[in-house]
Amino acid sequence: MHQRAVRNLARLDTTQARITRIFDAAAGGKNNFLVDKDMVRHFDQVTPALTTAARAVLQFLSRAVHHLAAVERVDQFLIVGSGVPSGLSAGHRLHDIARRASTSPDLRVVYVENNPMVVTMAQATIEPFTDSVRVVDGDLREIDEMLRDRVIQTFLDWDRPLAVLVLSTHCLDDDEYAHYLVKRLRHAAPNGSFLGLLHTTFDGVPPELLPAIRDMLAMTLPRLAIRSREEVRSLLDGLDLVEPGLVWVPQWRPGGHDLACGDAPHSSGNYCAVARIP
Repeated sequence: MHQRAVRNLARLDTTQARITRIFDAAAGGKNNFLVDKDMVRHFDQVTPALTTAARAVLQFLSRAVHHLAAVERVDQFLIVGSGVPSGLSAGHRLHDIARRASTSPDLRVVYVENNPMVVTMAQATIEPFTDSVRVVDGDLREIDEMLRDRVIQTFLDWDRPLAVLVLSTHCLDDDEYAHYLVKRLRHAAPNGSFLGLLHTTFDGVPPELLPAIRDMLAMTLPRLAIRSREEVRSLLDGLDLVEPGLVWVPQWRPGGHDLACGDAPHSSGNYCAVARIP
């Protein structure tokens, strides 16, 4: 993993937009570059929804972590591909939410991210201030290597239930590998664990906007994985979905007064689900 981290850092390209950094920029975070901010502006020229959609995603993640910690009593989280969202204000990041919601003194949160800038920033600004959080360099596209990581194996207790939140499915454009990844995580996680999934879709895009959006993605993010609701549902076959099941992100246990995309859930552009692993 260390060699891969060094390799990724050497290949860091600040001239090419990346989807996690684009969402971070849209949500008002700091883990992004000018090229990512420019991409947000380009998308907003086509359909002014990306900023609101990014907020809706962050709100879902916050609600999911709170539910898992407070209601399901999970005290271990493996959060993969979130970008360690800097769009959430200090004290309201995912590990903060888990800590406040959990009654366990053994709370553990591991963030996994393949963006070297995000990893470096998070390790410098989070790890020194808490013993309950670790940030590691890893990639869903190398799931077996990721799960063998020393921190992931030793910081988390793999004899007790945990919640695995898979938030970077945008990189899983190969259907066969996407199904393998979910099965691999199901087999690795202890009984009683949970799997959370977030996935981008075109299902809610108005037909007249689809050509422009497809053309833009083909030029800027050519391997972005886009799936229909039926295709996302097939990734979750055999799992017991927590209510309300597979829904648009604003529809997953909504609460509070500032619900992004609440009036038009499809404009969030993302499905989500949380499932029990039998």
